[in-house]
Amino acid sequence: MSGSVRKICVVTGSRAEYGLLYWLLKEIQADPKLQLQLIVTGMHLSPQFGLTVTQIESDGFVPDARVEMLLSSDTSVGVAKSMGLGVIGFAEALDRLRPDILVVLGDRFEIFAAAQAAMVARIPIAHIHGGELTEGLIDEAIRHSLTKMSHLHFVATEVYRKRVVQLGESPQHVWNVGAAGVDAIRRMRLLDRNELSVATGFDLTTPYFVVTYHPVTLADEQAGGGARALFAALEHFPNHKIVVTGANADTGNGAVSREIESFSAAHPGRVFSCISLGQTRYLSAIAHADAVIGNSSSGLIEAPVLRVPTVNVGDRQRGRVRAATVIDVSDSEQAIVAGIGQALTPEFRAACRDAECPFGDGHSAEKIVKVLGEWPLEGLLIKQFHDLA
Repeated sequence: MSGSVRKICVVTGSRAEYGLLYWLLKEIQADPKLQLQLIVTGMHLSPQFGLTVTQIESDGFVPDARVEMLLSSDTSVGVAKSMGLGVIGFAEALDRLRPDILVVLGDRFEIFAAAQAAMVARIPIAHIHGGELTEGLIDEAIRHSLTKMSHLHFVATEVYRKRVVQLGESPQHVWNVGAAGVDAIRRMRLLDRNELSVATGFDLTTPYFVVTYHPVTLADEQAGGGARALFAALEHFPNHKIVVTGANADTGNGAVSREIESFSAAHPGRVFSCISLGQTRYLSAIAHADAVIGNSSSGLIEAPVLRVPTVNVGDRQRGRVRAATVIDVSDSEQAIVAGIGQALTPEFRAACRDAECPFGDGHSAEKIVKVLGEWPLEGLLIKQFHDLA
């Protein structure tokens, strides 16, 4: 370990992931025993996805390295080449920064590239949100691979803790700290409807839905098909405005983005489309929405914490722990219409208000920082496979 202050290097590559990491970054910054290092990569550095590194900087964080890796291609070949560029860039950045621990969150290919470089550089890896399932995505395999490459594990539920141990990780290196998204909701002052309308420049004082749809990377059908069915279903609810956020930089992004652009152009007074709302506007939009619709993980974590109904479309999030606020539907127009109709009933809305959240108490950042600052690093790189009895 380098000196008495531990260097904790955090990687972020997408707007959603940064929102989950925000309070952890603040806690690391505030701890005198720790030195924050921040590597920004992926969608943050791309104008196509909102150049969200500017939001990171406006929040008071100074990136220690920028790893450019995204090619302007949403094909499988383009994504694989981007991963290769990422490994090269992260190898150089980590060699320069020489952190004591690398912190990664989730399951995206940008994070996989970072972990590969850290593994070869013999840097201990701390992984957040392992043990979860997303059976419709290549992210499923990436997440479990990250678990095997990592040395400290911070999971969101007891189910996920047991799964990480089932993958052969030592139980003493796995902590159930709850979901990082709950921290933001607990600690942030959300905008009221009028403030949100001013912040977006779009009147959201009347009923509306929040819609996010990402490519389903293991699906056989064309990437835009599910999005097309979703937007066709929304035509059945003309009295609701719609807030649509941009799709991730995954294989099939172009097809989904074209569906979003087409739907938005056809309904200029009804639809507010934004590549990235930022954490405050996004969580505030969820809080006042009549429902969250689509296939984003925020519909399964943040929306239930806010007691807002979710209509979860298709297989992208299949396998995740669910609150009672989530309605699962297939990616057909008829099924989505039925799901939205159920979400709008007084009975379901009342049930949402009483539903329990399975994702912790909103103090995950403090729990993670305590481990990052105090857990012994000597011998941590040498892992033994933990066999179940």
